[in-house]
Parts: sequence; structure tokens; C-alpha cells
Amino acid sequence: MPTRKVIIPPGMENIYDMFHYAPGILIGDTLHISGQVGRDENLNVIEGAEAQFAQAFENVGKVLTAAGANFDDVVELESWFAGDMNELKTFMAVKDRFFTNRYPTWTGFAVSGFSMKGILVEIKCTAVLGLQDA
Repeated sequence: MPTRKVIIPPGMENIYDMFHYAPGILIGDTLHISGQVGRDENLNVIEGAEAQFAQAFENVGKVLTAAGANFDDVVELESWFAGDMNELKTFMAVKDRFFTNRYPTWTGFAVSGFSMKGILVEIKCTAVLGLQDA
């Protein structure tokens, strides 16, 4: 039977304690990453679309690292954009800084808003550790 391990990277303890959700859950070799947004460890939303997108991916990276994974292990990417997708070109350019070798599946959505004012995107991923290419 697979095991369930909660993944809480350093600096994300406040998310688990305040909002009662895990940044990541590792079940066997599969890592489920909660939606990550462009805010810092103090929960301050980063200003500017490009900087906020980069911070959201950096937050995904923190969860991956804490689980012993990296962006090459990501098999599924979901992104939700606030209001519309006007910044999609910028998002894609930032995404391509993080996914440079293996590309995941990707689904993007436009939504009406998020839990914190000023958030432009939320990124959710699933990773499988130890995958080999066919």
C-alpha cells in the first residue's frame, strides 16, 4: 500500500497552519502540488505580471525540491488566470524558463478571481518522481 507524506517546504509552514492545506502530498512516487500563487513567504502578493508568474513557479519549485523532485518530473500543469488571459504570452515565456527539458501536459483556465486581491495566476501541478523517458 502506498504511503501518504505531507510536503511542507521551509517558509510554507504558515500556509499549512493558517489555511489548513498542504503545499504538497506525496503518495508513493506521485506528488500532488496545491495551487501556488505569486506571493512571498509573508503572504505578500508580488507586483507585476512577470514577477508574480515567476514567484508562482518558484513556489512550485520549492514544493518539488522538498519532495526530492524537479520540474522535469512534472507531468501535469494547470494554470488559472484572473479575469482573462491577456498575460498569456508573458506567462508562457516565464513557464519556459522552468520547463526546459521535459514538457508536461497543460490546461489553462480563466476564472473570476482568487482568495487574495491582486493574484493574477494560480499554478497546480502533478509530478511523478523517478520517471524514465520511453
